[in-house]
Amino acid sequence: MRVVVYGVGHIGSLVAKYAIKKGFEVVGAIDTDPNKVGKDLGVLVGIEERLGIIVSSDAESVIKSSRPDIVIHATSSWLDEVLPQIMIPVRYGIDVVSTCETLSYPYYRYPHLAELLDVYARRYGATILGTGINPGFLLDTLPALLTLPHINIDRVIARRFVNAGSRRYSFQYKIGLGLRPEEFRDKLARRELTGHVGYAESVMLMASIMNVKLDSVEEGQEPVIAGSNEYLRTKYFEIRPGHVKGIRGYGVGYVGGREFIRIEFHAVVGSKDYEEIEVLGEPRIKWVSTGTPGDEGTVAVLLNLAPKVVELEPGLKTMADLVRASYSFKG
Repeated sequence: MRVVVYGVGHIGSLVAKYAIKKGFEVVGAIDTDPNKVGKDLGVLVGIEERLGIIVSSDAESVIKSSRPDIVIHATSSWLDEVLPQIMIPVRYGIDVVSTCETLSYPYYRYPHLAELLDVYARRYGATILGTGINPGFLLDTLPALLTLPHINIDRVIARRFVNAGSRRYSFQYKIGLGLRPEEFRDKLARRELTGHVGYAESVMLMASIMNVKLDSVEEGQEPVIAGSNEYLRTKYFEIRPGHVKGIRGYGVGYVGGREFIRIEFHAVVGSKDYEEIEVLGEPRIKWVSTGTPGDEGTVAVLLNLAPKVVELEPGLKTMADLVRASYSFKG
C-alpha cells in the first residue's frame, strides 16, 4: 500500500518508521516546518538509511506526483484548522486517515464541516476517517465493545490515567505543566494550550457505536495543582507548589435525564499508567489494563486501519462504521 505522511512531527515520524517496518510503501512526506522541508525523510525520522523521499511543503504537488493509496494525516486537533489540508488529497480521490481529534466524531463540534467533507468525499470517491488511541479506541470504541456480553446496561464509565512526567515535551507543554493555574486557563481559552481534546467526541462516538441517542453531552477539564510541599521536575519542566502538575477532564452523555456514559482522562506527573472500564448492568464488569502507550498506540491504530479504510465506500466515516459489535438497545 502506497502511503503519504502528512505532518512529520512526533507522531508522523513514528508513522513513517513503523509503516516501513510493516511493509507499507512510503511514497511522500509533507510538512510546513522550514527545518524539515528539503530533508530526506529517512534521515529526519531517524532511520539509518536515506529513503529518497524529500519532505515538501507543497502538499498538492506531493499528492499529484506520488499518487498514494492513502494519506496518513497528523498535524492538528481542530477540524476547522486542518480542513484545507484534508481537502487536498480528497479532491484527488485519495483516502485519508487522520489523528485530528475533533474529526473522530465531527458531527458534534463541526456539523457543517462534517457535511461538507462527506459531500466532497463522496463526489471525488475518497474515504475520510479520524481516529487514534484517544479519541478512537480506549475511551470510546473499546468500552462500546465491552458492552457486547450484557443483557441490560445502566451506565458505562471509562477512565484513563497517564503519568504526564514520562511523556514527550509537546504533551507536557499542551497540558500546561509548571504554569500557574490562571495562566493555564488563559492559554487554554486562547488555544495556546489544548489540554486533552475529544472528551465529547469520545462520548458521542461510543453512543454512536452502541446506537443510543443521547439527550445531551457535556465536557470539561481543569488543572491539577501541586500541593504546598510538592516540588516536582520532569525532563522538561520544573513544577513548584501551587503550579500545574497535570490535568483531569471528563465527558458525560445523558439519557432520560441521568448519566449514561462517563469518560475521564487524568494526566498527572507521577500517576500510575492504566485504563479502567466499568459496565454497570447485567452482568456488571470491570476491566483494568496496565496502561497503553499513547504515541505508539495511536500509530498502530492508524496503520492497522489504513488497509480497512481503503476498502470502505467513499464518504466521511467514524469508528462506528468499522465497529458495530456492542450492546443493542432494540430487539
